[in-house]
Amino acid sequence: MRLLWLGAALRAASVLAQGISSCPGYIASNVQDSSSSITADLTLAGNPCNAYGDDIKDLKLLVEYQTGSRLHVKIYDAEERVYQIPDDILSMPKPGDSSGPRDLEFALEENPFSFSVRRTSNNQVLFNTSGQALVFESQYLRLRTSLPNNPNIYGFGENADPLRHDPQNYTHVDWNSGEAFMPPNANLYGSYPIYYDHRGGDGTHAVYLHNSNGKRINLGNDSEEFLEYNTLGGVFDFYFLSGPSPKDASAQLAGVIGFPTLMPYWGFGFHQCKYGYQDTLETAAVVANYSAANIPLETIWNDIDYMDYRSTFSLDPLRFPLSKMREFVNYLHHHNQHYIVMVDPAVASRDYPPFHDGVEKNAFMKEDNGTLYTGVVWPGPTNFPDWLAPHTQDFWDEQFGNFFNANSGVDIDGLWIDMNEASNFCDYPCPDPKKYSIEGRDPPRPPPARMSSPYDIPGFPADFQPKCVATVTFNVGALVPGGNDLLLFGDTVSIGNNTPFYAPNMQGSNGSWSLTAQFPANSKVTYSYPLYTHEGLYIFEAQNRTLHTQDCGSVSSVSDDWSVPNTSAVAVPDVFYSPVQTSTSKFDFNSSDPAGSMKGLPGRDLISPPYNIGTYDGPLSSQTLPTNLHHANGLAEYDVHNLYSSMMGRRSRNSMIKRRPGKRPLIITRSSYAGDGARVGHWFGDNRSIDRDYRLQIIQMIQFVAMFQMPMVGSDVCGFNYDTNPTLCARWAVLGAWNPFYRNHAEFSAIPQEFYRWPMVADAARKAIATRYRLLDYMYTNFHRQSTTGTPMLTPLLWEYPEDSNTFAIDMQFFHGDALLVSPVTTPNDTSVTFYLPNDLFYDFDKFTKIEGQGANVTRDNVGFSDIPVYIRGGSIVPLRINSANTTTELRRENFELIIAPSANGSAFGDLYLDDGGSLEPTKSSLLHFEYGNGSLAMHGTFRYNAGVKLSSIKLLGVNESSCSGHNSSTQTMTRSVNFPLTKGFTINLAQC
Repeated sequence: MRLLWLGAALRAASVLAQGISSCPGYIASNVQDSSSSITADLTLAGNPCNAYGDDIKDLKLLVEYQTGSRLHVKIYDAEERVYQIPDDILSMPKPGDSSGPRDLEFALEENPFSFSVRRTSNNQVLFNTSGQALVFESQYLRLRTSLPNNPNIYGFGENADPLRHDPQNYTHVDWNSGEAFMPPNANLYGSYPIYYDHRGGDGTHAVYLHNSNGKRINLGNDSEEFLEYNTLGGVFDFYFLSGPSPKDASAQLAGVIGFPTLMPYWGFGFHQCKYGYQDTLETAAVVANYSAANIPLETIWNDIDYMDYRSTFSLDPLRFPLSKMREFVNYLHHHNQHYIVMVDPAVASRDYPPFHDGVEKNAFMKEDNGTLYTGVVWPGPTNFPDWLAPHTQDFWDEQFGNFFNANSGVDIDGLWIDMNEASNFCDYPCPDPKKYSIEGRDPPRPPPARMSSPYDIPGFPADFQPKCVATVTFNVGALVPGGNDLLLFGDTVSIGNNTPFYAPNMQGSNGSWSLTAQFPANSKVTYSYPLYTHEGLYIFEAQNRTLHTQDCGSVSSVSDDWSVPNTSAVAVPDVFYSPVQTSTSKFDFNSSDPAGSMKGLPGRDLISPPYNIGTYDGPLSSQTLPTNLHHANGLAEYDVHNLYSSMMGRRSRNSMIKRRPGKRPLIITRSSYAGDGARVGHWFGDNRSIDRDYRLQIIQMIQFVAMFQMPMVGSDVCGFNYDTNPTLCARWAVLGAWNPFYRNHAEFSAIPQEFYRWPMVADAARKAIATRYRLLDYMYTNFHRQSTTGTPMLTPLLWEYPEDSNTFAIDMQFFHGDALLVSPVTTPNDTSVTFYLPNDLFYDFDKFTKIEGQGANVTRDNVGFSDIPVYIRGGSIVPLRINSANTTTELRRENFELIIAPSANGSAFGDLYLDDGGSLEPTKSSLLHFEYGNGSLAMHGTFRYNAGVKLSSIKLLGVNESSCSGHNSSTQTMTRSVNFPLTKGFTINLAQC
């Protein structure tokens, strides 16, 4: 299928090359030029080419000098009927003070119309559209800009490609997709139509296209190098950011799409999850095992396993009963730990309150005739929230308020939102969701419910400890018709009777089926083997079977014969696929909206547009919502598909804040759009336990933090898909500790990979977490800086050394903040790594020894599996906690140490931000600035928050000689014990003993 679809995309590109050449472009007229803006009318210059839709005859041009460093250029239809992103989804900045000097200058050619943007300081042309005619059609827009020779182009996410894109042949597709395994050259979970053009000493600029439609962006060369936008709709709404440094351009982007939200302090701790924690007992055991292994665990997560047959806002009553869940969460909170669960957007189409509440509030997506649109996700047939409907926020608030109620529900601390591209297993047109679900075994049958843990779980209540049970293995010799399952059904609570037919699959192979389950000891068990058919029916045996279990702790087995029941057997439909009665109403929107509506032109082919952007999964509606659906406000899913997850993040954040007023929520999303960092964080999705994906996280981390203003990001440490191994997991535990978001997570069928499973991994994790926790306030300070100024907390080397051409392609090293250069081992089994040290002064983070970078590669050998090369850049002051701790709550009680790494001229600088770590809008905070020079250290700043700790140690690096008692001649350091409060400034002469 994918090969056929790619072939269609290539053919479309060929047609494009032939048909687009006849497009006439536009002529500009009525040009109005003021001191801060330019407007013009654009009229089709000749006969329409109608290459992929109807050419729109009349356009408008708006140019705004919004600030000295930001230029806004918008080309849109004169009637303003073409879809534009609504301000209530992503609000764009208004013009500010542009009376001062301008970094950028706009110029246009009237006939044929084209425009250019140049940098005023050096007359460099940054953007020039004169090479090809502008095309603006009902379902296709094309605009091309020329590029300099051998350009350095970065950005365009989400992707799994090298950091610097190949300017001769690179294609990026914006179309949010739930594609697993991180394939290269594919559209992944999020859309970020942002690029950076780095020109060394001539500066860096960034360009953001405010357009949520599907698009294909090409880099290529056909007599000159170019960058070309091909979109399926919307308008050309550009923001040009002048830089001139890469960091400046990053910060300026935050002024356009929004500054990142500050995450709670505890969110920077270590997190553990696995798809497949079968019950509260196993989840609690993981927490206890981390404690026993002396590996700090801040937050434990549950995947969809906790749900009743994968249904959002429900609990499996046997494996995750509410009473035990509340005991579990109370235990965590009592031990200063945290809890997060997954919430998928799609709500099961079954008889339960969330479904009925959504129907009542008209909160679900509908067909144009008013019937609910039904797709298929994990719970089987499902309905999808319409985030743009007027009462969906109320619906979402109500579900969060009830299910996650602190007094009566599951009191989560953070939220994990997944499958929100939106993911839909049943491709368009999905005529029979029930049949598709049954054939796909959605929802999957849960494992046998356990009555008891097989071993002690230290520290947890009695409900979590071993009980008197007997274990029985059922062996059945059976041949069943193809496509059918054999189930075990019984009347004891251990198998389940919360619904009439609540039964786990038996595992079958070559006619031999077996299943192991727990039962009360010394008890009679009545059971049978119903056949579950691919029509969704249970076919029962004519009579029940019985057995008597043995004593506590016994392990026994039973062997039974079985044959297909005859026609007189009882057949009962699966309640999960029974139709649910609903009343619906047709949406009241006009398919021919008037001028100014900006909802999209009528008559478009919303399922199979003429132009093929070449999505990895095939047609636009593959594995997602049909693009011909309309939201309650009249917007087509075709236009807002890439914003579905963004709106879910916004609604979920509102709901989390409503249930915990005044508290910062930690929300981690899979799918996202530009600007979502203002509300949520992101994990990189379903990677694999392979070397390539271990390396890929470095590139992804750099892109999201430094280029997309989404700093709370990280990978599934040790890999999600496939089985990991000790060396890979050890390396990943160490590298993952430098992700802003740090979580170990694995897939259902993968082996358990918690850090305590292997001694070498446990050792690596202890050291990595200890280092991370001691540096947590340094990370938190840099995160706060990004949330207030846009200056990225983590950068590629070229962001720090923009004129060093050796750094332009480096994507396996990064700076954490301004001070720490991290150069991980990139082949996990190796114990040596070659990396680049710029022409600068550095100090080894572990040994404190000084090293002069020569602007060349260096090789470091004998890098243990618990180690990672980290260097402090000269001129930096790094604040650390004196000790690590088991939780971030305990960590905040530790005093601080400063490491001073002087530059070649003997100076150094650093910052420390302090607040309560959790308030949505802290009323009190401190921002401390440290300055070192001429042997003297001074602290000044704003002192509004009393952290209750002090600065108790200062370590000065690069001290060759000293008569002071704190001098270490082997490391060339001098350590001074001090006792300075962090509530007022001080000055100390470190040259004096």
